[in-house]
Amino acid sequence: MAEAAEFQETFRGTTPPAAFHRIRVILPLLAVLLVLLGATELTTAPTARADGTGSRTVAISIDSLTPVAPTQSDKITISGTVTNKGRSTVSAGHIGLRVGGLLSTRSEIDDIGDRTPFSSGGDGPELNGHTQKIGKLQPGISREFTLTVPAKDLNLDRDGVYPLGVSFSGQTSDQQYERVLGIRRTLLPWQPSGAEGKKTKVTFLWPLISNTHLTARTESDQQQTPIFPNDDLAAELAPGGRLQQLVALGKDLHVTWVIDPDLLATVEAMTKSYQVAGPSGKNVPGRGQAVAKQWLSQLQTAVDGKEVVALPFGDPDIASLAHRGGDLGHLQSATELAAMTVDTILQVKPRTDFAWPIDGAIDRSVVDVGTSAGAHNIITRSDSLREPDGSPYAPTAARQIGGGNTAIVADAR
Repeated sequence: MAEAAEFQETFRGTTPPAAFHRIRVILPLLAVLLVLLGATELTTAPTARADGTGSRTVAISIDSLTPVAPTQSDKITISGTVTNKGRSTVSAGHIGLRVGGLLSTRSEIDDIGDRTPFSSGGDGPELNGHTQKIGKLQPGISREFTLTVPAKDLNLDRDGVYPLGVSFSGQTSDQQYERVLGIRRTLLPWQPSGAEGKKTKVTFLWPLISNTHLTARTESDQQQTPIFPNDDLAAELAPGGRLQQLVALGKDLHVTWVIDPDLLATVEAMTKSYQVAGPSGKNVPGRGQAVAKQWLSQLQTAVDGKEVVALPFGDPDIASLAHRGGDLGHLQSATELAAMTVDTILQVKPRTDFAWPIDGAIDRSVVDVGTSAGAHNIITRSDSLREPDGSPYAPTAARQIGGGNTAIVADAR
């Protein structure tokens, strides 16, 4: 098949928005293991109800599940908290475990978190011999629980993902018989011992990007002291700020750093004397020198030995350039300046062969502009492409899209 024809058939024809807001969320690349879905579900606390009834009377929070993906020889430990959201005291309460049927589709996995009321058919029977007594639970009172069960006692069959439910059973003064008063589900990936397979690889792009803060305005002194429109960036760099937290978290993770060199140049300028435009037109001294120096030092340590991608200087919106027109020569200059800036400030040689359109949305014109400055890898998302042969899943993140270019496809959801 000719590359041009293949390229044309690959795209859905979506048009990315011509937006200018450049702060992106982190996009995980490649297929994501179902086991990660279990970890996500664990952190979600139930919505508080002022007056719970039925199987919503007792709210259950699952705080931890270990191991996340057990084998036949493992013991599973699950812990959390139960809280009485009803108006009556619950008596003879106990915690139990329930295992539902194998989940075979992504939609079924998504629905687990939405099926709030207890369903005897969907949630399965309570596992015999593995319960924890709670006793009386007054309205508004919480109790912690921990259950440990050998994985073999769950009687799981084929490998895959199963719904694991923690249920609370008891009785109330108005209905003095035992019934399920609360349930919380999570996902249990299961792979029998001895099973072998190729592990899914996951890459995370870790973006250090901000709005533009450094302008062309300077004082008329010999040093041409820069004038910032505000000192908002200092708050992002300070302890607890967004950019400070990104560096603090990213330094201990295996991530690919994606950096707008304009941010580096701006922070580097803040390490020296700078002015901030005042409300009455009178400039005042900037106060971010200390946090700027600290942040750059921490970033240099964090990226040491890691892969670094430099976006074109100023992270230009290539979708707007593609659809609204513009001087593409400036994009080439911005790419060349990007490599020099990162190398000078961070002492690392970055890759400049990646383009990241706004929100990862692409069409043919966006790809043409993105690759015009030397990028051969386009960071995009799955809803901008058609999967081969109409496949309902993404077989791999790296997709050839013609012209020697590769789409690095993130899961749109």
